Amino acid sequence: MDYGLKNRLSRIIKPKDNKTVMLAIDHGYFMGPTAGLENIKRSIAPLLNYADSLMLTRGILRNQIDAGAGIPIVLRVSGGTSILKDDLSDEDITVSMEDAVRLNASAVALSIFIGSKNEKQGIINLARLVDEGNRYGIPVLAVTAVGREMTRDARYLSLAVRIAAETGASIVKTYYCDDFERVVNTCPVPVVVAGGKKTGEEEALELAYNAIKRGAAGVDMGRNIFQSEKPVNMIKAVKAVVHKGLTAEEAYNTVYNIIK
Repeated sequence: MDYGLKNRLSRIIKPKDNKTVMLAIDHGYFMGPTAGLENIKRSIAPLLNYADSLMLTRGILRNQIDAGAGIPIVLRVSGGTSILKDDLSDEDITVSMEDAVRLNASAVALSIFIGSKNEKQGIINLARLVDEGNRYGIPVLAVTAVGREMTRDARYLSLAVRIAAETGASIVKTYYCDDFERVVNTCPVPVVVAGGKKTGEEEALELAYNAIKRGAAGVDMGRNIFQSEKPVNMIKAVKAVVHKGLTAEEAYNTVYNIIK
């Protein structure tokens, strides 16, 4: 791994504890104006000081994020489908690596859909992106997207994350599940856990705590932060769990509920 790629990875996964809190706001690339992201400048600007990196699309980065914010960028570079389509796995690479360089991305991200009818295309997309990333010193984050027909268990997720790592991904984003240690222990690159759909704040903090306890390098959380009643408090609480080792209960009581 060359210096540029290692340096960019260190912007996302902090060397002090090898952990990260990623803020995901890339939902609009297939979901449109997601609740909580209707006005991105207003809702996301207050959160930027507390996230270790920001995962988003180039359109939102160019038009809605202050260039002086200084937050590392994980750039979503896959797409091609919308929620109006039954099969979301029919994706392709939609952003050139040259544009990722122009946008000063610390990493690029795409989804793979293991077990879907478009499985092969997703893996080939990942391989092509890794080749391009290596050429420019930009790491690739592979998102193990799960279709409606897939079971989010350790057996399936271990398969998905291992294929992503074997294909060359530097980081893998996946879901938390029972026996999560198996997923982490069989993946040779850092694993971050997706926050998923909006749940209660205590439940989301418990997810973060369990993921870190069982070996995750961090979380990539979106809706459980920007759709929270107190988004700034919530991201601070998540950060306390990931970087300070607080339990979910401690973070909820002493960070989410206390800080004004």
